[in-house]
Amino acid sequence: MNFEGLNPSLAEFAPPLHPALEPVLDPHLNPNLVELDPEGVSLEGLPVPESVHLLEGMYSELHTAVSEVGVPVAASHFDLHEEMLWVGNHGGHATSFFGPTLERYSSFQVNSSDDIRQIQSLENGVLFLTKTNLKYLSRGGLIIFDYLMDESEDMHSLLLTDNNTLLVAGLQNHVLEIDLNTVQETQKYTVEVPGITIMRQSNRFFFCGHTSGKVSLRDLRSFAAEHEFDAHSGSLSDFDVHGNLLVTCGFSSRMNGLACDRFLKVYDLRMMRATTPLQVHIDPFFLRFIPTYTSRLAIISQTGQCQFCEPTGLANPADIFHVNTVGPLIMTFDVSASKQALAFGDSEGCVHLWADSPEVTFNAYSRETDFALPCMVDTLPHLDWNQDLVPLSLIPVPLTSDALLSDWPAANSAPAPRRAPPVDPEILRTMKKVGFIGYAPNPRTKLRNQIPYRLKEMDNEFDNFSQVPESPIGREEEPHLYRVAKKYRKVTIKYSKLGLEDFDFKHYNKTLFVLYFLEPVRCLVQNHLCQKEFCLGCELGLLFHMLDLSRGDPCQGSNFLRAFRTIPEASALGLILADSDEATGKVNLGRLIQSWNRFILTQLHQETQEQEGPQRCFSSSFGSSGDSVIGQLFSCEMENCSMCRCGKETVRVSSTLLFTLSYPDSTAKDYEFAQILKRSICLEQNTQPTVSLGGGHRHGGVQTRNIRCLPDVLVINCEVNSSKEADFWKTQAEKAMMKRGGFDITKGKEISLGEWKDLGSPDTGHSYPSVEELKNIWIPHAIKMRLTKSKELDVSNWSESDELSPTDDPESVYIYDLMATVVHILDSRTGGSLVGHIKVGETYHQRKEGVTHQQWYLFNDFLIEPVDKCEAVQFDMSWKVPAILYYARRNLNAKYNLVIKNPIEASVLLAEASLARKQRKCHATFIPLMLNEMPQAGDLVGLDAEFVTLNEEEAELRSDGTKSTIKPSQMSVARITCVRGQGPNEGVPFIDDYISTQEQVVDYLTQYSGIKPGDLDAKISSKHLTTLKSTYLKLRFLIDVGVKFVGHGLQKDFRVINLMVPKDQVIDTVYLFHIPRKRMISLRFLAWYFLDLKIQGETHDSIEDARTALQLYRKYLELSPQGSEPEEFRKVLKGLYEKGRKLDWKVPEPDSQSSPKRKMPLGWTRDEGASGEAMGSALEAKGSTGAVGRIPEGRGLCGGV
Repeated sequence: MNFEGLNPSLAEFAPPLHPALEPVLDPHLNPNLVELDPEGVSLEGLPVPESVHLLEGMYSELHTAVSEVGVPVAASHFDLHEEMLWVGNHGGHATSFFGPTLERYSSFQVNSSDDIRQIQSLENGVLFLTKTNLKYLSRGGLIIFDYLMDESEDMHSLLLTDNNTLLVAGLQNHVLEIDLNTVQETQKYTVEVPGITIMRQSNRFFFCGHTSGKVSLRDLRSFAAEHEFDAHSGSLSDFDVHGNLLVTCGFSSRMNGLACDRFLKVYDLRMMRATTPLQVHIDPFFLRFIPTYTSRLAIISQTGQCQFCEPTGLANPADIFHVNTVGPLIMTFDVSASKQALAFGDSEGCVHLWADSPEVTFNAYSRETDFALPCMVDTLPHLDWNQDLVPLSLIPVPLTSDALLSDWPAANSAPAPRRAPPVDPEILRTMKKVGFIGYAPNPRTKLRNQIPYRLKEMDNEFDNFSQVPESPIGREEEPHLYRVAKKYRKVTIKYSKLGLEDFDFKHYNKTLFVLYFLEPVRCLVQNHLCQKEFCLGCELGLLFHMLDLSRGDPCQGSNFLRAFRTIPEASALGLILADSDEATGKVNLGRLIQSWNRFILTQLHQETQEQEGPQRCFSSSFGSSGDSVIGQLFSCEMENCSMCRCGKETVRVSSTLLFTLSYPDSTAKDYEFAQILKRSICLEQNTQPTVSLGGGHRHGGVQTRNIRCLPDVLVINCEVNSSKEADFWKTQAEKAMMKRGGFDITKGKEISLGEWKDLGSPDTGHSYPSVEELKNIWIPHAIKMRLTKSKELDVSNWSESDELSPTDDPESVYIYDLMATVVHILDSRTGGSLVGHIKVGETYHQRKEGVTHQQWYLFNDFLIEPVDKCEAVQFDMSWKVPAILYYARRNLNAKYNLVIKNPIEASVLLAEASLARKQRKCHATFIPLMLNEMPQAGDLVGLDAEFVTLNEEEAELRSDGTKSTIKPSQMSVARITCVRGQGPNEGVPFIDDYISTQEQVVDYLTQYSGIKPGDLDAKISSKHLTTLKSTYLKLRFLIDVGVKFVGHGLQKDFRVINLMVPKDQVIDTVYLFHIPRKRMISLRFLAWYFLDLKIQGETHDSIEDARTALQLYRKYLELSPQGSEPEEFRKVLKGLYEKGRKLDWKVPEPDSQSSPKRKMPLGWTRDEGASGEAMGSALEAKGSTGAVGRIPEGRGLCGGV
């Protein structure tokens, strides 16, 4: 509502407008009127005197209620689902009243300072709009969501366009569209005239009322301005729409001020022009259509006068009545959905209900309102707790799936089995055994099927995972699951018939590796490119490049996993698992991830070491010229010394990329982590005497290991594989907690409750805000390592307050900060899982968000959540077991050159040999690009891909008949085609690669892909066969250059190919010819409708599909110039959908019906677009300039396919 037009002179309200009504407002003269006292006011409604008779069809005052004394009412709204009236005031407080008697239902604070601008009821709650805040609360006052806007916003109105979409507008020059499901801003529409304070909707337009006095009509789909009425010269106070009529009221500019217009402006929406204004006898401030038998208008003034009239007739002074307001001004007005009730809110906090009948209803079909249950304590029977046989079911308890107040947190409780009561001795005495079954008469000492609730001693030896809990929490899921915090539980994708396409990854974010946040590794693998078909370094670099490009979109490592599965060493080490192994928990994931850690570092070290040399772009202070950057980062030289008992000493030098922790036999002693780390690095062990195969005798001795140099990244495998190691971690964490808290660790000493509470107080000198931060922590966030001049290793824990001593050499002292921890989550219900805590550094936040910031994150598959740094080092050995630790040297990035140079060159697009042995030049279906045809930024490229199935879909049929997808089908790309999009050879393919695969194909999908058995086999294929990596690099080069891909359904193509393409480089014809919230249209139907082409007859052909997509894009540019969507193009789309519905979206037979569109765009003709003769002759000349080969006449582009 626009309050700028309020007349300030009305605030005094000294002389009444209706002197005859003045005695009624005086509480001394009218005993039926309750006087409002700010110190104490009755919360019940103020009834109307019984003498008032409500005439049917005539509105009269029915009831009055107080919202909040002295605080003006700012908004009122009749609930659209229940018999309720909602009121919001200038203090940000909301109150609801039930039924025509206005019984107070709920009352709560919505905003602490701002007034409530508008209220809108939904099925599950109520929306409240304030200046910079949109809050959704239940009808009882519980917050469902709270959406904060920018502080510069000044919102005044909201409009619910459908069940899930909301428009919010105010004094700024834009309108926000908010999705109520995701609580996110989906669109921001710019408006030419700022200051929208009122919004209405009809079946044709959005109507926006502006503070300048204008009313704009906007399109329902694009929110574009269609028409505008300049209603009032000063300001607009209210308007309403019904049928073909728009009626407004407002103020005019007169004598350097605003004066209320006594004329209502009436507009005919059929002719879009003004009709005769309607003169009224009051100063209109509110107006509403009340369509019952006629289109009546209710016109309300600020001072409480109300007049009814027809918008096309004359106003009658006899139709004026007065609202007996407590305050001087009417602030709000609303009409119920049934048109039977009117609500007025005044400036003193009162709300007045007017109705046309005593049995008024606010809605035609309201649902029942939930009320608080009455107290039932007095009616419950007495329960004697001393009687064991008294059933507890005598006390009724509501059935609920929520947590109860009596349910203890999982951290403070443990499930315990109830021991079975001992068998009655009388039964044992009289029992007769027949085989292994005993029979005895019932002694009748206990009631049948009843067991006394006796609490026995706790039995420590029991299985936690097999107990049935007494709490309602555990009845939903297994009780042991609640030992694992929710964010650490295994997350699963709920597949549908669309596979991954309709899974909302926005709630989770993308999957990342620990290595991605090591900047030298990230830069190294992106600079790496070799000729090996399956190289983990290359695939990791391509994956990291996708992560750099993505803006919150999910990235999948399918190509990386494909290369990983082909490496023999991975299979030999048992790193490749079947899905059943993981689900059933047959594999030890903690041991598996440590083996994977060792394997991936070794593999990357070998692959990058083979390529480095001339292409080295990193500089290091140590390491030989042949060493890789992986070696410089992780590797350190070790000196292994073997001292035999006979006195012979053998020294051998080796290198290692990681260390494995070695634990002492005794757990009673107090160890620091630095001591165990030093013991593991400088390992000393005794060897037993042995006899060799040749008969020689080897004396036992001592083997020691010393370190020669320190690595830049310290990788530690924790090797917690048994209960012995787990008990060691648990014991050391408890002792470390005592030491941090300042307690003396003495056996048998009890710690008082007061000492525990003092841990968090600042007076004790400890920086731990709670005891929880002390629990289960043993490893430090930083360690200090130093090699002395005698090559002895010194390791110690390092805290933030520590400083280097003057004797320490900064070059020889390494300070390592904890960068990542990988933990194994023990969960027998799901088989367990692996999660990681990673400290994301400043370089990532600077690159992605432009801020310098460090933050710890929890990575649980595709679920990512920020956590506190203490949580990264807390390990509860009952469910959270450490597996890998990463420590990185401080200022690591300054040592390396972190420049990424794109290793993919234009030569990847030139001609290459086929893997197929039988492929001939006459079988070539494409002509590679020449040097003068290299693509530039913005060039069009038609793209299409075909796929085969590697694994069938796994699904189950539920009891209700619905289908649930357990695992979607696994697709693999089999053919990729790229077509020139401009130039003299427009429409001629320059890439048509068939992808060789070593994996077994279960379905070639020939009907949809055109791929036949044998096409992907290098021994018998006649196609141009290449590796996936080769074709992938071609597409990556095109993406890096900046070309725009044109195709149909490219989203799935890029997902299966495993490519991340910026959205501004994708032109998808499936969306160009699409109306929102309607079905997607196939390429075959679009080609028939717009191009009069019959494609995809028996099978699909990617060249034909890519070329057709290009033609459709040309047709789109022809129909919609400059990419806009005028009314003419919308009519074309509507005709397309109408034609599709009539034909059931099937292309008719050739002779049955012709296409409605025959004209081909931009010089394309049907013969030229479909025939290969004309194009084939044009390509002969190109064949002599160094292309793959000449295409014979008459055979066309697809000859030999």
